[in-house]
Amino acid sequence: MNFFWFPLDELPFIILVMLVSFSVHEFAHAWTALKFGDDTAYQEGRVTLNPMAHLDWMGFLFLILAGFGWAKPVPVRRSRFKNPRVMSVIVTAAGPISNLLLAFIGLLVLYILHSVNGLGSLSNAMDETLRTFISYWLKINLALFIFNLIPLPPLDGYRILEEFVPIRIRLKMQRLEQWSFFIFLLLIFIPPLRAITIGPLFSLTVPLIDGMITLLDLFFGPIGNSVIGWLVGITGII
Repeated sequence: MNFFWFPLDELPFIILVMLVSFSVHEFAHAWTALKFGDDTAYQEGRVTLNPMAHLDWMGFLFLILAGFGWAKPVPVRRSRFKNPRVMSVIVTAAGPISNLLLAFIGLLVLYILHSVNGLGSLSNAMDETLRTFISYWLKINLALFIFNLIPLPPLDGYRILEEFVPIRIRLKMQRLEQWSFFIFLLLIFIPPLRAITIGPLFSLTVPLIDGMITLLDLFFGPIGNSVIGWLVGITGII
């Protein structure tokens, strides 16, 4: 009996990708804040790619058992920024954008390997290993990009939204933050709610991949169909 959300034999790939993706995401927040004048995260040792600095064990356990999780939030003092609103939005957006860039890099690696016939020279075992790893690399990073832009606390999309609403509305929003965890449980574990909320959002992975393929085809030639053909089923990864 498998008590994990993911297939047991693919768990090592998922754990590795999650550790890298979460670490880069939180590093992007911390590094951008430091560049804008807030060294709070730096003082706490968060301007690092070391996964142990960002790992939240409860969030990691939820990830393995329930399919979603979280890392330690990066502390940011917006009052230290010269332009608090603009710089806060950039610092917050840096996390999801880093995951989008990681997904793009994963697809770029496939293009490079295809261009030098690296994909065709792989053994069956290596082919299957790389196929599984890159699939999860794209799947998880695109999911983190989209999921973190949802305007619900404590996600990045909510923090961005806070910067644009009047103070009276912000105060009302803050009173609802205590219910955010229960809202997520309802959206994730009740299929009808998931189907009309989170589900359609994750379908955005298809145009995102299409956009990256269009961009890469400009530099490598029209080989996107061959690359995606090798990576079977990638447009249905979520």
